[in-house]
Amino acid sequence: MTTTSYGSSAQRNQYLADSVLSAPPARLLTMLYDRLLLDLGRAETAQQAGNWQVASENLLHAQAIISELSSSLKLGTWDGADGLLGLYNYTHTALVNANIQRNPALTREAIELMEPLRQAWHEAAAAVPAVAAPTKLPAAAPAAFSAAGAWNTQPGTGGGSLGFG
Repeated sequence: MTTTSYGSSAQRNQYLADSVLSAPPARLLTMLYDRLLLDLGRAETAQQAGNWQVASENLLHAQAIISELSSSLKLGTWDGADGLLGLYNYTHTALVNANIQRNPALTREAIELMEPLRQAWHEAAAAVPAVAAPTKLPAAAPAAFSAAGAWNTQPGTGGGSLGFG
């Protein structure tokens, strides 16, 4: 059994699961973007080293995150949602091609497209006043979160489960 600073691997996984379940919607979004960029960075490094198995695993996980972000968008609620969906679709296609063609330039392009969004969502999330973490996900994101109405926050409406470990 592997031990970490959190104790056993099972304890670490439970801690991560609890962190995700108790996070407010703005924090969940930034966590997705953080993991997306981590996956893309790992994929690019693996592609440059010719480690295609690791690159593929990370690109597939990044594609799953993009799919989650896409399916969580409420298109009729926010006037920028259609543009963001188009960017997600373009990035998803680039990642599929980066994997099939073993092309690190496409992975780099995805990083360059998603990093400014990650930074913007972190800034927006930081602008939301801190509130006590909900025990259940709320029906809607906090009103102070600009464009928060563009995201589904009900459990099960986002499309899938993604690991953060």
